[in-house]
Amino acid sequence: MAGASSSVKSSRPLGKATRDAFGRALESLGESYGSLVVVDADVGNSTRTEWFGLKYPDRFFNVGIAESNQVGVAAGLAAAGHISLVSSFAAFIICNAYDQLRMSVAYPKLNVKVVGSHAGISIGEDGASQMGIEDVGLACSLPGFVVVVPADEASARAATAAMMAHQGPVYLRVGRPDVPKVYSDETIKFELGKANTLQEGTDLTIIANGLMVGPALDAAEALAAEGISVRVLDMHTVKPIDRDALKAAAEETGAIVVAEEHLAHGGLGSVVAMNVAEIKPVPIRYVNLGDQFGESGSPEALIEAYGLTAANVASAARAVLAAKKA
Repeated sequence: MAGASSSVKSSRPLGKATRDAFGRALESLGESYGSLVVVDADVGNSTRTEWFGLKYPDRFFNVGIAESNQVGVAAGLAAAGHISLVSSFAAFIICNAYDQLRMSVAYPKLNVKVVGSHAGISIGEDGASQMGIEDVGLACSLPGFVVVVPADEASARAATAAMMAHQGPVYLRVGRPDVPKVYSDETIKFELGKANTLQEGTDLTIIANGLMVGPALDAAEALAAEGISVRVLDMHTVKPIDRDALKAAAEETGAIVVAEEHLAHGGLGSVVAMNVAEIKPVPIRYVNLGDQFGESGSPEALIEAYGLTAANVASAARAVLAAKKA
């Protein structure tokens, strides 16, 4: 099932999966980064790192299904002067190999890029054991790590390039299904730590990342028909978060909704709340997976069942506006 094709329903045109965009970007960047090596855990056909391996076989190492060893090998290569990249399913590379990421990568501040593919419930039929739904929180807790969740194929390509240019450890989260297009290669602007304002508004701000950016825009359109002016931010970098964008959102709109494909604890919503509480406290509502595991099903069915929809984002927006006016 890992290599099967799936998509997320949307009124917006569908683009490629972020894992596909990452894989092609990595393949292309291999020429520019001669010291780049990729360490695989026998899932390169799913994570798309195999495209780099086919082009640069001498710089591609498959250590088998052994994520802890995978991270240790990558850390050793980075200590020897290489740019190392490791990729596996988010649930495996973050959860299984967390101690190695902590002690072998974060503590010595090595230049290792960690890519968690097949993240969130949108992996679909593979089920709860393979759904990385706590990965952003765990990655954010690693000192010195940059944590990035791109929204679509164009932003995933840009994020991969930005990750490679950054000196130090990065966690990049990508997904399995085809996702709605938010950007084009002509319109994409991507800077680590700086949110993209996709739409201006004055009544409230919706902050989203990953595949929730499309529904956030759809919700903003529905709310506009009700006379509600919504600012939409693509907060692709969770760590370091764009405090200037949060400050402006809090001061200028006075209410925030955070939408993400992640558990309630430790993800984008937690980071936004922590910062807004310090900058300027305002009412906040959340659209996320709550405190529960996923289950097996089609991506479309799971997204609907767990409330990761434009309708749910719009409902949260109405609720936060009511709190703002109370």
